[in-house]
Amino acid sequence: MNKDLAFYYLADKPEHLPTVAAWYYKEWCEQSGRYSLAELTEKLEKSLSISELPVNIVALENDELVAAAELKIREMEAYPQYEHWLGGVYVAPEARGKQLATALVSYLLDKAKMANIETLYLQTEHLQGGLYCELGFKPLFEAESKGYQVLVMSKEL
Repeated sequence: MNKDLAFYYLADKPEHLPTVAAWYYKEWCEQSGRYSLAELTEKLEKSLSISELPVNIVALENDELVAAAELKIREMEAYPQYEHWLGGVYVAPEARGKQLATALVSYLLDKAKMANIETLYLQTEHLQGGLYCELGFKPLFEAESKGYQVLVMSKEL
């Protein structure tokens, strides 16, 4: 792993919140209209925590923000039985291809284990599972989520 890569709670690095909000907005909300940038920013501000879910994690490489992800509760309303979720995994375009998503997700898996989370769920628009299969997530089913076809996956911790 890159020794210049470090992970932090967004709550400890709130100066990066506007960038993370802009990333999330552009990636998942701009075309769908799901949230405005202001609504997404407010949602992230309300989740600045280091002890209660949702927890947002940012990755800095040489002190530059390069990636973000979150652990959250019940991401898909249609499946309330699935409690703990990994979501918002995003790597800045200029930082892609360096295994940062793998490092970030692995870090979050360790955080989830330390929090005694037994099963972690996620949804991905990559219907083959991609990176998540490589990290041990198993496909559960495909579903429609906010206008997109997604694959819901899980991993026993």
